[in-house]
Amino acid sequence: MLRTVVVHDEKLLCSALVQLLRSDDTLDVTSLSPDADGPDREAAPANVCVVDGECLTGPDKGCGERLRTRYGGRLVVLTTAKRPGVLRRAFDAGALGLVDKNAPVQRLITAVHTVARGERFLDESLTVALLKGSEMPLTTRELGVLALASQGAPIAEIAAGLHLSRGTVRNYMATAIRKVGARNRVDAIRIVQSAGWT
Repeated sequence: MLRTVVVHDEKLLCSALVQLLRSDDTLDVTSLSPDADGPDREAAPANVCVVDGECLTGPDKGCGERLRTRYGGRLVVLTTAKRPGVLRRAFDAGALGLVDKNAPVQRLITAVHTVARGERFLDESLTVALLKGSEMPLTTRELGVLALASQGAPIAEIAAGLHLSRGTVRNYMATAIRKVGARNRVDAIRIVQSAGWT
């Protein structure tokens, strides 16, 4: 039996993924929460970890590194082409498998078996998006300014938090808006978050 663990922060979807994977009699499937301090964190080791790409974003971006370390890089990440930043983050976290959330169940099962052998599996529908994810147009500083702005911080607060002048923050903001082709700050934040770059 191939031991497989599913990591998803939404219990209903996690349960559904577990049931779908159990349709393959060669898979022994369990689940756990992406919460680093959860009691199920000490579950028996698995050959492959299937993780929702959204678990690699947000406040706990270290989740991907912990999963990669625990499962030796044998991660299968579920994501969509609409989130190239998430794809890039999954690739950088050492995921061997990238599967489109809109793919048929059999494709996910094939990815689990492929990754268990130590081989890479890339859903063909995600290849262009993965390349786009590597083209993130913003610098780390521009992304940081937009991230703080997305939390509602005014220019003065962003400047103080990053130890910059207000004028420099405005320049970073203007450059970020231009680079992502946005109309304004709110539009830039929406574009960056939609792409999964934050």
